[in-house]
Amino acid sequence: MNADIVELHTGTWCDLRAAGKDAEAESEFARLAAAAAQAADLGLEVHGGHGLDYVTARQMAGLPQVVELNIGHYIIGEAVFHGLESVIRRMRDVIAHGRTHLRTEQAA
Repeated sequence: MNADIVELHTGTWCDLRAAGKDAEAESEFARLAAAAAQAADLGLEVHGGHGLDYVTARQMAGLPQVVELNIGHYIIGEAVFHGLESVIRRMRDVIAHGRTHLRTEQAA
């Protein structure tokens, strides 16, 4: 197949979090984390997307294997109320925080 990149579908995890099904959401996130590690071990670049918001994007960004997140629908929806520039700035800050703080915590 010669694939270079894999995108993990985060929709189920995001839906479980939104529904308040914390134990199931934790289990689904663990599955995503394991898949990200396995994909990286196979030499694939790892992306994630579907249903991500500020909270879930931060957590996904904390996975060291994830290099890109696809968050278009959420950003546009939030931009209707808060303005595109503001929403993009906040999302970039959230992702940066996940990449620096969460990855540091996981490494410790």
